[in-house]
This record gives sequence, C-alpha cells and structure tokens, in this order.
Amino acid sequence: MPDLAPQRSEAILTTVDGSPRDGQLADTAQVEIRSAKTREDFDACVELQRDTWGRSFSEVVPVSMMQVTGKMGGICMGAFAPGGEMLGVVYGVTGVRNGELAHWSHMLAVRPRARNMGIGKRLKLAQREALVAQGVSTMYWTYDPLVARNAHLNLNLLGASIDRFVPDMYGASDSDLHRLGTDRFIVRWDLNRESTAVASARREARARRGGSRPMLGIPGDKTGIPRGLDAVEVVIPSDIEAVEASSFDEALEWRHASRRAFQRLLDGRYEVSGFIAGRTHARYVVSRVAGR
Repeated sequence: MPDLAPQRSEAILTTVDGSPRDGQLADTAQVEIRSAKTREDFDACVELQRDTWGRSFSEVVPVSMMQVTGKMGGICMGAFAPGGEMLGVVYGVTGVRNGELAHWSHMLAVRPRARNMGIGKRLKLAQREALVAQGVSTMYWTYDPLVARNAHLNLNLLGASIDRFVPDMYGASDSDLHRLGTDRFIVRWDLNRESTAVASARREARARRGGSRPMLGIPGDKTGIPRGLDAVEVVIPSDIEAVEASSFDEALEWRHASRRAFQRLLDGRYEVSGFIAGRTHARYVVSRVAGR
C-alpha cells in the first residue's frame, strides 16, 4: 500500500436524515453478512459493481482478483437477503504501510432498495472485526467530500477521521458517478480505538458545540480564511446527486468551491474535526491543529 491509490471511492450508502426511499426493503433483520465463498458469490460481486458504477465502467474488480484477495488475507464480504440475493458488498486488500499491517478498503456498495437501513455500516463493522482478528490495526478508504451521506457514515457513525484531501485523485473515469470529477478524502480508521459508538457520539457532540463559525465552500463566495480563528465550517449540499440532476453547472460550482476551501485549509494548519448533517445543507467543522 505504498501511495494509497485505489481505483474508486466507496459508494452510495444511506441518506443523511434517515428518511425512507421508494422500493426500500421493509426489514433487514434477516440479512446475512458473510465472506464471499462460491463462484456465484463472486459473480454477484461483479454484477453489483456494474449496477453501482455503470454498465460501461471499465475498472470493475474481476472474479479472479477477488478470489485471490480472500486467500491472501484481504476482505470480500457480501450482505445477502434470505433468498440469496447480494444486497451489498465490501472489498479491500491488506498490505504494509509504515512498517505495519494496514487495510485498504477499495469499495463498498449497497443496492438502492437496501440503502438507509444500516447495511453499509454492518458491512464496515464486519470488515473491521475480521481485520482485528488478523492483527490489522488501521483501515483506509476514500470518499467524495461532497457526498453528505457518506461523510455522515464515515465520520459520525463509524468514528473514522480524515487523513488528507486529494483533488481529482483518479483523473478521468467512465463511470457516471464521477462526472463531477474525483476529489477525495482519504479516511483513516483506527480499528483498536474506543468503541465506534462512543467515539462517533463524542465527535458529533463536539462538532455541534461552539456556536456560529465562519462558513467557507459556498459557490461564488471568495471569502478568505479569517485569521486567528480556531474553527471554520465548509458547507456542502445534503444531496449533491439531486443538485447534479437539476443543474450540472451548479453541482460543478459546489465542486470547485469545496476544492478551494479544502486545499486552503487542509495544508497542515487545520484538520476536519466533525460533520454536522442537515436537510438542505451539511457542514464540515475544520479546526486548527494544536500548536499551528
């Protein structure tokens, strides 16, 4: 894992506010989370990738690679409905970074009708449990900073942290999900820290404290970073896909504005310390690093 560069970010997971969606499963209590084992399981993983990133997406992880990954300590797990249908998948590889075992979670996807029911979180927790049993202490993955539901999952529900921001991490892509470019946060998850529930609850509580903070990242706003402040907020839409569907140009303005904000802030002086979800807009809390 020399430079932490997977092929794509983990994908669509859940809504921010917990509202139901048309066609959603009525109950996921019987959904089984387990490792992919058979050829049919791995074929289902490939099909789910195509359903998520597009039928013409050329960077699908093939069956042979997923089979080998599992034999070498990597993770390929699915969420299976009682009838056997694969509803979600998580896949990653394990290697050595800075002299220690580390896992790169390459993809996570959940079918639309099974989203917003905790399946994405269950897959991540099962992935974590399997890795801890192997002696792995750190997991990395990426996500698009503009996708609020993934920020909520990663930062608030799992308690992971932002390692760094990488503009246009993957360059050009033939996936419809990447039309706005591929700016990414690299996420770092300490698998041996305090319980996920405790860590995430504390982070969300800290983010909501502190009263009014200056806001950056709004399209058309050229405001600079105020001097001497301990924290600012970077605003994003709560549903960037809805914005993109309504106006691609407006969505692209959000991309450019957020990129400017994160490039200026996350240069060693500030770090993402929290995330606050909302119905129309969400906010990253970005705090000054102690001593800088």
